[in-house]
Amino acid sequence: MSDERGGAHAAPGLPVDGADRAGSGGGGEPGLPDAVVGADVVVRADVVDRAISVAELEAVVPTDADGAVVTFAGVVRDHDGGKGVHALGYEAHPTAAAVIARVAGAIAGEHPGVRIGVLHRVGDLVVGDVALAAVVASPHRAEAFAACSALVDRVKDEVPIWKHQRFTDGTDEWVAAL
Repeated sequence: MSDERGGAHAAPGLPVDGADRAGSGGGGEPGLPDAVVGADVVVRADVVDRAISVAELEAVVPTDADGAVVTFAGVVRDHDGGKGVHALGYEAHPTAAAVIARVAGAIAGEHPGVRIGVLHRVGDLVVGDVALAAVVASPHRAEAFAACSALVDRVKDEVPIWKHQRFTDGTDEWVAAL
């Protein structure tokens, strides 16, 4: 984790000991492989069981060299497939944190010059809660937009997290990320 855009400390509100993690990788920082941490391009990649926000990532991802900061907040909406949604829950496979770190590292490798932060929340959420937060910083906007879009798509496609939607009509549905 970086503070003041370069040191090796945790930002306020972000775990460093893995206490609230759904899983972790095997690298120098919990949840991140060594190669990603050493490259200093994936600032944060994790699956957590607490409230998340884009702002917490915006505080640690961009550097003074970045002219573009693209953010994404995946927010629980009040409908899906023509049905009203009142709540949902996310469950993650034990490897989810390692997979999200791998995905973030791959996106960074495909988009040189970007810095990435991405968090996915698990547990029970309600309408308006942020389920996925992503921040990509880059010297130029085109690369930041492309990397952020690719990051969100790949997290949704590859990270083993399942969504349990509860509808206002009393029915429910499981949706897999894979």
